[in-house]
Amino acid sequence: TSHDSAHANNAQGGRIDPDVFNQGMRKLWEDHVTWTRLYIVSAIADLPDAGPTAQRLLQNQDDIGDAVAGFYGDDAGDALAVLLRDHILIAADLIEAAKAGESALVSAKVADWYANADEISELLAGANPAWPVDALKGMMRGHLDQTLAEATARLDGDWETDIAKYDEIHLHILHRADTLADGIVEQFPRRFTH
Repeated sequence: TSHDSAHANNAQGGRIDPDVFNQGMRKLWEDHVTWTRLYIVSAIADLPDAGPTAQRLLQNQDDIGDAVAGFYGDDAGDALAVLLRDHILIAADLIEAAKAGESALVSAKVADWYANADEISELLAGANPAWPVDALKGMMRGHLDQTLAEATARLDGDWETDIAKYDEIHLHILHRADTLADGIVEQFPRRFTH
């Protein structure tokens, strides 16, 4: 992958092409929303691939943590991966509660999900001054709002809204990936070619 080649260049003491790095970051976050969508579809329809799809989605969270660890260390990468895995596991619980019509549990899981999003934002903002916490919280909350709307439309059988929300999610996550990649390039200019 582009992330692997960028990481390999860095391990050999070479500098990373910022465009290659950006594309790698975009791929990681596109995988995040793509596998989330596939999980939503499979979980709501009780398809037999829901389990393996969830595992692939959880692997993506570890991949994102590994990408961050290359700049901020293994502890930071692991901490991010744990929070992102929680992000996915809470979402899975939320889908199950919604399918079962358990509105009180849905409300509790939504609150947990947004609290987790704030934790992710605070962790990232603490690592890089180019990522103001309020901006990251806004991005994360926007991502959750869109994903919640997508899953709700899917549950309701509102296919047009379901598809439209995924299109919004995809564009939003590319902006988020660019923001994160740009912040890393800005913070570590000597690691990149210019």
